[in-house]
Amino acid sequence: MNQFSTNLNKNKANYVPLSPLSFISRVKDIYPNYESLIYGQRKYTWLQTYQRCVKFASALNKKGISIGSTVSIIAANTPELFEAHYSVPMTGGVINTINTRLDAETIAYILDHSDAQILIADTQFSPTVKKALDIYGKNIPVIDIHDDQAIFKDGEGEKIGDYDYEEFLSLGDENYNWSLPEDEWQAISLSYTSGTTGKPKGVVYHHRGSYLMSTGSVTAWNMPNKLTFLYTVPMFHCNGWGYPWTAALIHAKVVCCRYIVAKDIYNLIDKHKVTHFGGAPIVLSLIANADEKDKRNIQHKVFVLTAGAPPTSAILEKMDNLGFEVMHVYGLTETYGHILQCAWNEEWNDLTKGEKADINSRQGVRYPNTEEVCVADPDTYSPVPMDGETMGEILIRGNVVMKGYYKNKDATESSMKNGWFHSGDLAVVYPDGYIQIKDRSKDIIISGGENISSVEVENVVAKHPAVSLVAVVAKPDEKWGETPCAFVELAPGKTVTEDEIINFCKDNMAGFKRPKHVIFGELPKTSTGKIQKFELRNKAKEI
Repeated sequence: MNQFSTNLNKNKANYVPLSPLSFISRVKDIYPNYESLIYGQRKYTWLQTYQRCVKFASALNKKGISIGSTVSIIAANTPELFEAHYSVPMTGGVINTINTRLDAETIAYILDHSDAQILIADTQFSPTVKKALDIYGKNIPVIDIHDDQAIFKDGEGEKIGDYDYEEFLSLGDENYNWSLPEDEWQAISLSYTSGTTGKPKGVVYHHRGSYLMSTGSVTAWNMPNKLTFLYTVPMFHCNGWGYPWTAALIHAKVVCCRYIVAKDIYNLIDKHKVTHFGGAPIVLSLIANADEKDKRNIQHKVFVLTAGAPPTSAILEKMDNLGFEVMHVYGLTETYGHILQCAWNEEWNDLTKGEKADINSRQGVRYPNTEEVCVADPDTYSPVPMDGETMGEILIRGNVVMKGYYKNKDATESSMKNGWFHSGDLAVVYPDGYIQIKDRSKDIIISGGENISSVEVENVVAKHPAVSLVAVVAKPDEKWGETPCAFVELAPGKTVTEDEIINFCKDNMAGFKRPKHVIFGELPKTSTGKIQKFELRNKAKEI
């Protein structure tokens, strides 16, 4: 008998489920007057943010949102989207952040698949949202976010909701008695990611994982209390890499940035003395290659986190020359964001800037609160030798692996075989233990930090009457990291141009998913007729 298990049971005094909701409860008590959010002329303290979240949660609850309910939101990086990361889970509900760049058909699919009970929508996206709601065909309440800082193009800005955000918030009770979840395994968010099936898969996070990822980021990035964080990462990506919750933990000041343009980023960094921000390599490229008139002479240290695709050493070197200290991390939607970091080793300090940049372009070693990361043969589970050459699949185990894919048992079981989450990413391990990705077995294309399913693009191109066979692969791109490149076999007697294929795609999918290049010719195949994509990837690199 284990005497340490006798009469030493969990109870309400010694065990409380972990939840990032506890962060905002703490910060409003200890630092109520510290600034929490800045967006243009709008400024809130942590007490005000807490009160707004509670009132909005109460209003949601009055509309039937409770444990297990889904609330979808499609919005730019504004205070409303930040608040939803607290208000929705305060009801026991699950926040579903939707990519603002998606087409109407995909949004409609997400609304249906997620069982959304309420939709909060930024009016800049009203044309697409209206079309999505028509396709969806079910009547759900819509809450408008009408942002006076938005720049509306033709057709944008229309109020289509049943309520305005502030109007809906006013329906809530500021004394609403919300509580932490009874079980830390309870779902907190639902994020959709592209997969090789072409259909987005719903990734479910729990409160425990979100809590741990938030605390892990503080350690990994050496984040001090009271820092100023510029929100350039879309909050719809893995819940903004978890930083809406991390911000409350360290009572940070969050500056919202609606439009990711170099001039705005430089101005906000300079004006608010921003110390930290994150972004995909395309954001770094935007900053590093900005017009000189848009740059600012930043006099203080700025720390940058980059993920989404491996940054080039050239971009990292440019950022260093501008005074930005960049840390490269790696993760997936299925792992709450980051599970590897290129943690800096002091013995590298004497290397040249180019050598440092080369090292920093690696994905690195496991993140705090990520229990195990292994590069191994996906069939035998034998770790690859640490020679920097032998490829294996990145396998992950720990509390920051998703609960699973929503309403997709087969995909969940397939991704978590033998006690490991299978990333689908192929990598090598160097003698110092640092990991570097070499290929993606899932054929996911990461363009500007956005995941694009090659199968989804193939399915659209294949619908063109002149196309007999198509394969889509990633083509390296200096600006976007990667872009889709389509290889097409024409049907007998048919002709079509590259522009015609691209324009055809323009009418049938989101703009960022469209192939940027189309190459015509016979596709390389195995004896069984399977297309040899590795050959096409090599060809794409040469174009």
